[in-house]
Amino acid sequence: MSADIKRALEAIVMVADTPVPTDMLAQLTGMPADRVEAILVDLGAEYARDERGFQLVRVAGGWRYQSHPDQAPYIEQFVLEGQSAKLSAAALETLAIVAYKQPISRAQIASIRGVGVDSVVRTLEQRGYIGEVARDPGPGQAVMFGTTPEFLMKMGLDSLSQLPSIADFVPGADVVEALEMGLRVESAAEDVVAVEADANGTVGNVRPSLGDLLDGDGSV
Repeated sequence: MSADIKRALEAIVMVADTPVPTDMLAQLTGMPADRVEAILVDLGAEYARDERGFQLVRVAGGWRYQSHPDQAPYIEQFVLEGQSAKLSAAALETLAIVAYKQPISRAQIASIRGVGVDSVVRTLEQRGYIGEVARDPGPGQAVMFGTTPEFLMKMGLDSLSQLPSIADFVPGADVVEALEMGLRVESAAEDVVAVEADANGTVGNVRPSLGDLLDGDGSV
């Protein structure tokens, strides 16, 4: 009986276009959900022991087969070579903002990025990576965006809680201090160049220093 259920689960997950939830698999096989979960976990471990080129994993709240990560170079050649439909850097930046800040409006995304995001948001919607999840209760009731199950599938995640901590991408205090020191040195050098240029009567040909951009009281 167990062998038959195992084969049935393999067949169902194999033909599914999207990850199949455990509850649905339990209904289809007439087995308790916890038993189905255990069988799927054992199947995944079996594939790992056999060093198969694919895995059975939990993704986006369900189960699916996917290629093993160490086969990525071969998969890239087969699937990606010759394709140009890749997300731009702007789209990837916007997608990251939505993933970590959702729910979030277009205006809030634009405020973080410092540029208009209408076309980028439309692209991400068309790809199915983000969608409307709520409405802002404030004036105008702006559309609030969030990521979709398609996003989780593409990222190979079971839930948003598996996103890497954003703190991992924040530079340490020593790096920030070094950057600030570099900016101070660059600013001082520009001030010297500006003074020398003024003495030579060539101010018009010299880029303004940071000091030139500040008022007398030190404000911009």
